[in-house]
Amino acid sequence: MEPTKTASTPEVSTELGSIRIADEVVAIIAGLAATEVEGVAGMSGGIAGGIAEMLGRKNLSKGVKVEVGEKEAAVDLFVIVDYGVRIPDVAIKIQERVKRSIESMTGLRVVEVNVHVQGVAFPHEKAPEEETSRVR
Repeated sequence: MEPTKTASTPEVSTELGSIRIADEVVAIIAGLAATEVEGVAGMSGGIAGGIAEMLGRKNLSKGVKVEVGEKEAAVDLFVIVDYGVRIPDVAIKIQERVKRSIESMTGLRVVEVNVHVQGVAFPHEKAPEEETSRVR
């Protein structure tokens, strides 16, 4: 999911000039805050062929859709959670952390944080350790 681009980037005027925060910055803040929550395996790049594609940490704004106005922001996050976590608890923690991060870093008021769970990541099976040879 690409971050939504609005017609005009919100601008704050000060006596020294203006401050503009790009939508992508808000999306990166949201993506980073979400991936820091315990139980989140990663962001989802969408569903292809019925399987959620998990994105790495290099694509923090992917899997995030933002709408930014003059003073408010709304966020949609598409995530993959770890197997075994209680999904509602993880989703609430995502909402709280994303809201807090965006508001403290940008000054925007977050009106919505919608969490879309796109998949579950299962633990990787450990590879069998190398067998030691009986003969040296």
